[in-house]
Amino acid sequence: MGKIISIANQKGGVGKTTTCVNLAASLAATQRKVLVIDLDPQGNATMASGVDKYQVDATAYDLLVEEVPFEQVVVKKTSGGYDLISANGDVTAAEIKLMEVFAREIRLRTALAPVREKYDFIFIDCPPALNLLTINAMAASDSVLVPMQCEYFALEGLTALMDTISKLSAVVNADLKIEGLLRTMFDPRNRLSNEVSDQLKKHFGEKVYRTVIPRNVRLAEAPSHGLPAMYYDKHSAGAKAYLALAGEIIRRSEIEANNVSSEKIEA
Repeated sequence: MGKIISIANQKGGVGKTTTCVNLAASLAATQRKVLVIDLDPQGNATMASGVDKYQVDATAYDLLVEEVPFEQVVVKKTSGGYDLISANGDVTAAEIKLMEVFAREIRLRTALAPVREKYDFIFIDCPPALNLLTINAMAASDSVLVPMQCEYFALEGLTALMDTISKLSAVVNADLKIEGLLRTMFDPRNRLSNEVSDQLKKHFGEKVYRTVIPRNVRLAEAPSHGLPAMYYDKHSAGAKAYLALAGEIIRRSEIEANNVSSEKIEA
């Protein structure tokens, strides 16, 4: 059964979409079956996947609100080698329309239930706000991956996000947990970055990924070409970092699966 991971942070500009697209492409390159769900009305993950958000026949809006079958909404051909549920401005209307429907917080969970076993990983690119779209993402997810810059205000935002996850787990998804904290746009020459990084490791321990995503021009350029960094410049520091992160996530998932199997045998 596929692992569903929301990529979320209430603070904007921390590398959520960059992480979603590049991590998905890196995992797809290892022959994993991957799905990306773009829940941000800006449609940046859609465009970065080589899909024109203005030309798509159906989006996350159709999946969530109109209950169009998954197979009629999914885009199979992306530049990153993964499947995609796209987004554009229509998804903004989903926020309003969902207020009117029954079981509005679990529409995405319900839509994914029949297909999640077809994928190894499902990543949800969340909007930078706590709204019904984000709540749907977290209600459907096993865990939350939090990209964050190592700066002063990031710690404040992280505290707020942890509080949000705690509240949501109590209401819509008791099994929701933190998948990991990812340091993005990292500059090792910056003293504050190193201090915040040390604080993160001190407070969250193994939840902080060993992989660090550097500030990298190629990572910033790749979306404008509709490509993940590994297909834009595979030798770039950014592309290599996301491949390393993919390896780390695979290892963690394998350890997790082995632990679950051991617990079942003991029971």
